[in-house]
Amino acid sequence: QVQLVESGGGLVQAGGSLRLSCAASGRTFSAYNMAWFRQAPEKEREFVAGISWSRGSTEYVDSVTGRFTISRDNAKNTVYLQMNSLKSEDTAVYYCAIASRAFQRGLSSTSNGYDNWGQGTQVTVSS
Repeated sequence: QVQLVESGGGLVQAGGSLRLSCAASGRTFSAYNMAWFRQAPEKEREFVAGISWSRGSTEYVDSVTGRFTISRDNAKNTVYLQMNSLKSEDTAVYYCAIASRAFQRGLSSTSNGYDNWGQGTQVTVSS
């Protein structure tokens, strides 16, 4: 049974930084692409960043490129999202997700590419 547990959210002032973590269990973590999504109030869930199982490629939504960095530590079964220069529009619940198939070629930026999700962690950026 796959379990994803996010941590690291909180309240931060605009321009500040946070690092989110997502600890995974129940699947061979190193074989799966991972991603972060977010959902703001009254908005649809959107892709934020993804990282391939081999760590060879990453992908970001345009609005966070240059500010956010996704990384993973396969020895710790953990994926991270370092968020710098935070803006009020980054306020949302952030979810990590694991791909539905192992050794997947190419990163999916849609929810359909992921079959297990964490419970979410709230990030609030005050202006």
